[in-house]
Amino acid sequence: MTPEGKALSNIVILGFGFMLMFTAFQTCGNIEQTVIKSLNNFTASGYTSMSIIYGVFSASNLVAPSVVAVVGPQLSMFFSGLLYSAYIAMFIQPRVWSFYTASVLVGFGAAVLWTAQGNVLAINSTETTIGRNSGIFWALLQFSLFFGNLYIYLAWQGHDHISEKDRQTVFISLTVISLIGCFLFFLIRKPDPSEPTPSETSEAPLHTESTDSASVSGPPRRSLCTQALDAFVKACKLSVTKEMMLLCLPIMYTGLELTFYSGVYGTCIGAMTRFGHDAKGLIGISGILIGVGEILGGGVFGILNSNRLGRNPVVLLGLLIHYLAFYLIFLNIAPDAPQAPEEGTDLQAYMTPNVGVALFCSFLLGLGDSCFNTQLLSIIGFLYKEDSAPAFAVFKFIQSIMAAIAFSYSNVLQLPWQLLLLVVTGFMGTLSFFLAEWVVVAKRRDSDYDSL
Repeated sequence: MTPEGKALSNIVILGFGFMLMFTAFQTCGNIEQTVIKSLNNFTASGYTSMSIIYGVFSASNLVAPSVVAVVGPQLSMFFSGLLYSAYIAMFIQPRVWSFYTASVLVGFGAAVLWTAQGNVLAINSTETTIGRNSGIFWALLQFSLFFGNLYIYLAWQGHDHISEKDRQTVFISLTVISLIGCFLFFLIRKPDPSEPTPSETSEAPLHTESTDSASVSGPPRRSLCTQALDAFVKACKLSVTKEMMLLCLPIMYTGLELTFYSGVYGTCIGAMTRFGHDAKGLIGISGILIGVGEILGGGVFGILNSNRLGRNPVVLLGLLIHYLAFYLIFLNIAPDAPQAPEEGTDLQAYMTPNVGVALFCSFLLGLGDSCFNTQLLSIIGFLYKEDSAPAFAVFKFIQSIMAAIAFSYSNVLQLPWQLLLLVVTGFMGTLSFFLAEWVVVAKRRDSDYDSL
């Protein structure tokens, strides 16, 4: 197999591993608040759990590059995946103490997992393939929203209350699926070195310091402590570069809207009594349509996207798509839906609640999210190819802080205020992304001029 073929194979395996793991975890996140409301004498909150996860996630990103540098990305992903599986398995026999303990552990695992994922993505890509590979990975990952939520819809259709048997059947199945995804990571092979093409030479990434974490396996040349310290210092340095500071705002926005589409919106749909007895089952259909939007966006804006137009038009399109979704949700969903009790809310917003509009908004949320994330993966993978683990750790550090904040205010802030925050942050993040892309283009042109 050619080096490029092996690299592409690694990306596909990476995508399938994440698809199975997040079929389990994202389905879990989408339904957990609804499940918790059905439990007797269970005082924990799904929103609080997710806030803990993303809070620990953000703090752990400070040390995640060091873990990946010492353990290697392959084992890092495997052991992190086991923590995800443990979190899902906790719902088979839920206890408040185990729920919050598992939330802390999966927060740490998430930081290591996504840092290692960014490392594997970058070292198996070139400047000419990073956009394609980001799209392939993103599209495969988002199939996770389809399969798990389809099962939820079929299993829970017409259920007003989630029984213990329903819950245990779902979470045993999700735990097994997550474990299979973990073991797929062992199929990833060390990429072969390849000769750079002329275009790769003239358009090299702007940051070219090397790091020993850019290998899937192999003995370290330096002491483990030195590698860990170097990875931490490098992450701190990258966080204050001009390009990364410009990308902070769009990354912050993806953290807020991640919380909204993955945890809040499904809960809102399930709480709408005016959607009828199938409202709980509609949570699954909503998740499926979010996944369809993500997959379509990953394919069109990642795999098929040409660099001739640049990244800015795709990000602008994502913002407009999200604005349309937010406006329709504002009109269609009751303002108290995020905090409604298990029996739901009888209130309505500014129009007669419509299931078709609600599900169309799910699709728009996924499509817009894919626009932002494929372009962020592409630009960060290009800028920091040789420092990929620290760079993606910074990315996830910023994103997870905002997700933790968003899950915290989801407990108390009514829907219109949550939407207003998304509108303002999305506008600012898009402008900031434009500036970052223009800096990349300007420096690339300077590099081309100097090479003449």
